[in-house]
Amino acid sequence: MSPDPQAADDATRTVPGIPCDADGPVFREPWEAQAFAMALALHARGLFTWKEWAAALADEIKRAQAKGDPDSGQTYYRHWLATLERLIAAKGVAPFEAQHRYRDAWENAAGRTPHGSPIKLRPEDFQPAL
Repeated sequence: MSPDPQAADDATRTVPGIPCDADGPVFREPWEAQAFAMALALHARGLFTWKEWAAALADEIKRAQAKGDPDSGQTYYRHWLATLERLIAAKGVAPFEAQHRYRDAWENAAGRTPHGSPIKLRPEDFQPAL
């Protein structure tokens, strides 16, 4: 999932703190770009405004700083992802429990999948570990 260049430009103008270079947003890991693209897609579908997103992200960063996050820039997209999870839950798209169930299932499936092979979810991936 690659970000739409115009949507990414709109986001970088509206949301403070997005790591950028002359070409636009920069990402250290593929998951950061994916989280960014998911937020762009949900914004495009009207789930939230950029003003609402920026306020929620600022709140998330403040919460993390209060818990000792050094705010060195290394955790920016962790805050981005946490904000995405909070807004998705708050808007009734998917409660935290469902999000965590799918995250855990994905980790189960990834753990048994050889490197380079497609990850496939199975029903047993959704069963809690005993």
